[in-house]
Amino acid sequence: MEYKDYYKILGVEKKATQAEIKSAFRKLAKKYHPDMNPGDKKAEKMFKEVNEAYEVLGDENKRKEYDSFGKGFSFMGGQNFDPNKYGFKGFRGFSSSSESSDFSDFFNLIFGGGNRQKTSRSTSDIFSGFSSRNVPKSRFDLDLELTVREAYEGTTKIMNVSVNGRNEVLEVKVPKGITKGKKIKVRGEKIGEKNSEIFLKIKIKDDDLSLDGLDVTKKIDIKPYQAALGSSVTVQTMSKKIQVNIPKGVSSGNKVKINNQGFRDMKGNLGDFYLEFRIVVPKHLSEEEKKAYEKLRDLDR
Repeated sequence: MEYKDYYKILGVEKKATQAEIKSAFRKLAKKYHPDMNPGDKKAEKMFKEVNEAYEVLGDENKRKEYDSFGKGFSFMGGQNFDPNKYGFKGFRGFSSSSESSDFSDFFNLIFGGGNRQKTSRSTSDIFSGFSSRNVPKSRFDLDLELTVREAYEGTTKIMNVSVNGRNEVLEVKVPKGITKGKKIKVRGEKIGEKNSEIFLKIKIKDDDLSLDGLDVTKKIDIKPYQAALGSSVTVQTMSKKIQVNIPKGVSSGNKVKINNQGFRDMKGNLGDFYLEFRIVVPKHLSEEEKKAYEKLRDLDR
């Protein structure tokens, strides 16, 4: 049996972070995906190896177990060995039958195969913004998470989903103006399921922007003197940059409304844009600033 160097397969160092491992997997999965390389058996083999490598290294528990096993592997006879000679026969349900798992015998040796039901780690986190759940054979329902700006502008998302024991990469084009709860229908052929349909349910998450209906709110930090004296700031709304006046005496949580600069949906309906202020007190003051604050304090006595 051949030892599999999962780090080498993904092209990462043994000290690689989960973010680095995920990034390497995404690039290789797309590079070797069968849809990108029709009829290429070598690419198909690499695609399977890349998925197997990520199945292990992308899971901290499996990674630790693999690393622990790998350290002692060199003492078992080098790159190839017979597991039965070293007491591995039946180890964690290991079976040499290729029908026991979609992964290699080496994988089954460490993590189990045989009669063990395959419980592949969820890959919903592989491509940010997706989580999936399989329901009846001919239909797959998935959640597609977008930022407010991605939903407004439209985007292309790449996801990896496990379908009937296979890891498949799916490229999804998201139309601009899509709103929460809407569904995108994708033909199952894209993941090798001819008689199936995929439904992507849209979820929108907050980042620097939050969405309420079609109204968008952006939080902005201002300094105490801006709040007291008033000021102006340049703000990027959903469609353009505009100059916004900060009223005198504004408090944290106060908002300024900018008409017709919010979210535009697929029907052309348009919301408003709100700027929410947050007064931030500086952590470090220069001597001049300190004196100015002390003077303000004295004036207030």
